[in-house]
This record gives sequence, structure tokens and C-alpha cells, in this order.
Amino acid sequence: MSPRRSVCWFVLGQLLCSCALALQGGMLFPKETPSRELKVLDGLWSFRADYSNNRLQGFEKQWYRQPLRESGPTLDMPVPSSFNDITQEAELRNFIGWVWYEREAVLPQRWTQDTDRRVVLRINSAHYYAVVWVNGIHVVEHEGGHLPFEADITKLVQSGPLTTFRVTIAINNTLTPYTLPPGTIVYKTDPSMYPKGYFVQDISFDFFNYAGLHRSVVLYTTPTTYIDDITVTTDVDRDVGLVNYWISVQGSDHFQLEVRLLDEDGKIVARGTGNEGQLKVPRAHLWWPYLMHEHPAYLYSLEVTMTTPESVSDFYTLPVGIRTVAVTKSKFLINGKPFYFQGVNKHEDSDIRGRGFDWPLLIKDFNLLRWLGANSFRTSHYPYSEEVLQLCDRYGIVVIDECPGVGIVLPQSFGNVSLRHHLEVMDELVRRDKNHPAVVMWSVANEPVSSLKPAGYYFKTLIAHTKALDPTRPVTFVSNTRYDADLGAPYVDVICVNSYLSWYHDYGHLEVIQLQLTSQFENWYKMYQKPIIQSEYGADAVSGLHEDPPRMFSEEYQTALLENYHLILDEKRKEYVIGELIWNFADFMTNQSPLRVTGNKKGIFTRQRNPKMAAFILRERYWRIANETRGYGSVPRTQCMGSRPFTF
Repeated sequence: MSPRRSVCWFVLGQLLCSCALALQGGMLFPKETPSRELKVLDGLWSFRADYSNNRLQGFEKQWYRQPLRESGPTLDMPVPSSFNDITQEAELRNFIGWVWYEREAVLPQRWTQDTDRRVVLRINSAHYYAVVWVNGIHVVEHEGGHLPFEADITKLVQSGPLTTFRVTIAINNTLTPYTLPPGTIVYKTDPSMYPKGYFVQDISFDFFNYAGLHRSVVLYTTPTTYIDDITVTTDVDRDVGLVNYWISVQGSDHFQLEVRLLDEDGKIVARGTGNEGQLKVPRAHLWWPYLMHEHPAYLYSLEVTMTTPESVSDFYTLPVGIRTVAVTKSKFLINGKPFYFQGVNKHEDSDIRGRGFDWPLLIKDFNLLRWLGANSFRTSHYPYSEEVLQLCDRYGIVVIDECPGVGIVLPQSFGNVSLRHHLEVMDELVRRDKNHPAVVMWSVANEPVSSLKPAGYYFKTLIAHTKALDPTRPVTFVSNTRYDADLGAPYVDVICVNSYLSWYHDYGHLEVIQLQLTSQFENWYKMYQKPIIQSEYGADAVSGLHEDPPRMFSEEYQTALLENYHLILDEKRKEYVIGELIWNFADFMTNQSPLRVTGNKKGIFTRQRNPKMAAFILRERYWRIANETRGYGSVPRTQCMGSRPFTF
């Protein structure tokens, strides 16, 4: 097989004789309930990268048919994590192609003997293309690096007296013009400069292409007749909260559903029956964003009980926040009141785990958000873990939920193949995150070349599809195209603009920021008459580097640039600018280049979460805006609220 095709995931069609679709049914977060059990498979897995020239040795020799150690040397690899930074091998850090994971797990005896029980294997994130076997049997495959997929493995684990079973997962991190995000494989063919078969992965986004099992792998059980999916939307009629629900049940057509809504004290406030209905909550407690209300982030609990004539039952609970979202010509409204996005952009990026899920880092970041006075963030540039959104629901942190549509710059990435995949990704994203009150807007892309001719049809189709999936939330994408050349902007509900004035052009000339930013806002609003978010702005600053007068890469230059932006933002937020999201919350890793010193240094915190000078400037600003909004007036820095961690 030609090495030009060897690293591309689409060769699987020539190697696998069966295919199981991952996009089936609902995607309820796996949890333990009276009718469901959960077994987490995190920890050390056996790992092996396929260094063969064509990267296909694992398929050709069928590594999945026997324990991985029998195929050759393996490494211990923690899950969840990115494999790139775990060892000291540069070859593995920069590896492109197939890697293999394996884990043996003990099955509870009742799981293998109870024929009224389903056993499901769920992979919460595998970047980018994954193929999964159980005991050597192919069960599922999935394209996309940041959303969960699962397979019903009941027949496999209940087929005999098993005490253990073996999960094998092959993952390919290759990006093509048709993946999301896109990329290309570039072959270096000059034999005087490069070895035979030498290639590199070329990308058009500015973060490292971390890969592996980034989130947990779990087993969970349900009854054979089970609650498959729940969809909740909310509204408010005066002081009455309205909770609309739709419930899908699989496994039988004969069942009964009882629905109860409980307040935070456990008191039942509304009841319903059947697959769909509306619950009315008099004097409802609304879900408010952090800093917008005295009692933010109030969550009810929706309890769903399913029973069948054969006495099979299933039980699932879902947090519910009653709130409304609306967009006007110049405002973003939550519960009918103007909301201002004073927040950050983030990356799920840490020193050791790469993009792997990490509870200590997550809680640290949320406490830093509170310290900062931030009320929102964008999941730049891919969906974050479900646990992140659950904390946002609890803490009142508003989320712009963004799919991995970053780096869409090639003409072929706007074609039908890419569009079809992009629509599927939005299906998966909305299906997973639709019930989170913290999610107030979908973002379908970041910085696409939306001036290309196919972009108009592409984004018109994509945004219409997303609105059909969820009519309750506005849809946007983030642009860095000129206002009069952007062919996708007419279809969004909110204009999101990235600009790096006095950084990527007019280097060092801070004096031009105010004029250029004023022109930017006025041009966009005049043309589209839609509210605007400054979705990215900032400058690199190396922690500890100081210059006076300010020079690029010093902490003084970063703070001076922010302050110039803030002067115009303060003017325009009185009119039609509805938010500002600093780039970036923390420094993060990128590919090596002469423009980057061990990563992107635009964070207001270092990668180790130490504050730079800019963090204090932003903290004082955000708390001032919050206190003015709530009627407290401006306060000195020493009296800023927000010194305590989140507590409940």
C-alpha cells in the first residue's frame, strides 16, 4: 500500500469487513442510579504506537486478536491523557498514525448472568479516529476527537463464563482536508534533504494536535428496556417556570413513564407522565449566571422512572435549570435581562496530561474564574468534557459551546464531504450538550476562510441544521474575515470577531488600537445590525519579562494592549457590544515554530496557573463591571468580591 495513503484513517474500509455506527440513540451521561451500575476503566493501559512504514502493521497482523503484549513491546499509558507528553521520546510526541491501547477488566458476575441487563462500553473522547474491539471482536468505530461514542457489548460479555474481558482501541490522529479540524499530510520527497517516505502533519490551527484517550472509558449497565434519551427545554410565563420534556425509551413498546421535578430541597414541585409533556412550576427559581443575580445557578432535578408490565424498571435523574435565552438587535438576554459576556477562551491543556481530563486542574481553573470575576467562556476550539459543563451548570458559568471547526482554510474543506461530516459533528454535539442550562449559544467554527465562494452555502446549511436540532439557542461562528467579505456572517445570530490589533500587524504600535477597534465595531454593526462579541484579543507575554516603555512579549505590553482595548469596549458595550473574551485564559502548547516560545504565551495565567500582570488588570475590570451591573458601583481592588472558592 502506498505510504501516501497509509496514515489516513479512510484506509479502514479496505481492512475491516464490518462496521458499527456510533451515532445511534441518545447519549445520556453515564451515572449510577438504582437501576444502573458504572465501572470506570481509567488507570494504566497497555500502549503501542505502530511505527511501521505504512502504519498499518497492527491491522495487517491483527493485534486486536490477542493481548497487545504478544505483538511486541508495550508501554504503560495513563488514561485519560494525551500520549504525546508522557514519555521522553520525541518520536512519540510527534507521532502521526495509529496507536493502540488495551485494557483487561474484571466483570461483576451479575453483569454476565443477568439477561435483563445491558452492558455498554463508552469512550468519552478518542482523538481522532477510533476502532474498538472487545475480546478481538470489532464493536464500534468513530470519527471525531472530542465527543463520546459507545457500543452495546451485552452479547459479547454474556456469551460465556467470563471473569475478565479485553478492550482494544486503535486511534489515528491523522488530519485530512475532510476531518474536523482539517489538516494535510505533506510528503518531503527531496532525497538530499529528507529520508525516504518522510512526511509531516500540516495544520492551520494554533495549538498542539494532542491525541489519545483524552477522557474516561467506562462500562455501564441499564435494564434491557431502558431510558435512551431525554430532551428538556424551559420557558417562563410571568413567575411560572415551564419545563418541557421528551423521553425516548428503547427495548419495548410497552412501558409507563413517571416524571417528577424536585427542587434543591428535594421537594416535588411538579409531576408528569408519558413520553412528553410540560411541567409548570409556580414561583420558579430561575437559573441565573454567576454575578448576575443574588441566587445564581439554581438547579431542579428531573427524575424519570420507567416501568414495564414485566416489572422491569429504569431510573435516571437530570439537573434542570429554568431559564430563557434571546437575542435582539443589540442585546443578549438571559431571563429577559441583558447579559454581558465578561470571560475567557480556554484550552483543555495541562503540562503533563496534554488534553486529558484532570479533576484537580478543572477545579483550580474554576476557582481562578471566580477570582477573576469571569462569568463565561468559549470552548475554544472543540467541545470540552461533560464534567466541565456540569460544573458550569452548578456554578453559573455561561458557555459558548464550540465544535472542532477550526482551521477550515482549504477550498476542499468547504466541499460536500466536509459539510456532511460537520453536520454529523453538530448532531453529536447538540445531542450531548442540549440539556445544559449553562450552554447559551452554539459556535460552528473558528476563523474559517469565510470569504471563499463556497462558504456562504456551507454556513447557511450548517447554521440552519444546527437551529433545526435546537431552536432554543442562537448560533454563531467566530470570524477573522473582513466585515464586507464574510459570506457566512448573514446567517449568524451574534457576530463574534477575533482581532489582534498591534500584535499580528502594526507591531508595537499601541497607539493605533483605539481607532482601529472603533472602526471594526462600527463597520460590523452598520452592515449586519446584530450584537457583537469581541471573541478574541490579546498579546503574548513571557512571564517575568518586563520592559518600560512596553515592548512586545513583555508583561507591560500585554497589559497596555488590554487597556487600550478596554477603553473602546467600555464605549461600545453601552450600545451593541455584548461581550469580551480574552485570549487566553492560560498559556498552552502549540507546534514548534519561530513565532512560539514553547507554546502560545497569550495566557493571563501561565500554563502552571500563576497570574501575570494582565490577570490583575482583568480581575479589577471584571469585578468593576459586575458590581456596576448589580448596582454596587465601582470598588477598589482591595475590596473586590471573589476571594473565596466556589462552595455549595
